[in-house]
Amino acid sequence: MKKIQIVLADDDDDDRLLFKEAISQLKLNSELTLVKNGNELMKFLNEPKNTLPDLIFLDLNMPEKSGFQCLSEIRTSSVLNTLSVVIYSTSSSDEDIEECFIRGANIYINKPNDFESLKSVILKVISTNLQYDTSALNKDNFLMII
Repeated sequence: MKKIQIVLADDDDDDRLLFKEAISQLKLNSELTLVKNGNELMKFLNEPKNTLPDLIFLDLNMPEKSGFQCLSEIRTSSVLNTLSVVIYSTSSSDEDIEECFIRGANIYINKPNDFESLKSVILKVISTNLQYDTSALNKDNFLMII
C-alpha cells in the first residue's frame, strides 16, 4: 500500500504540532508536510518536484493568503483541481461552511477540542477519503462532526 501524502496548512504552531503528533500516534502509512500559511501551501503544490498530496487539511483563517483563497486557486487549477481538500477550522459559522462547500471543499471539520477527538477525526477523514470518489461532492457527508 502506498504512503498517504498529507499536507496541513495552518498558521498556528500548536495546532501543527498537535496534528503532527496525532498522525504519528495513529501509525498510518503516511507522509506529512506542514506549511504555515496559504502562500507556502500554494508554493508547495505548484512546485513540480513535490509529490501532490492525497489530502490537504486547510485552515481558513491564515495570514497572507486565506484558506478560502487557496481553495479557489486549487479548484481553478487544471493541475490541482482534483485534490481532496479538507477544511480544518475553528469556525462553525454556517456562512463559512456554505462558502467552502460552494468553492469545492470535500469535507469540513471543526478543529476538535481534545487530542483523542483529533485522532478520531483524522482517521475518519482518511478512511472516508480512501472509500469514496472524492470528486463527487456530497453535502450529506460534507460536514464531519465528532
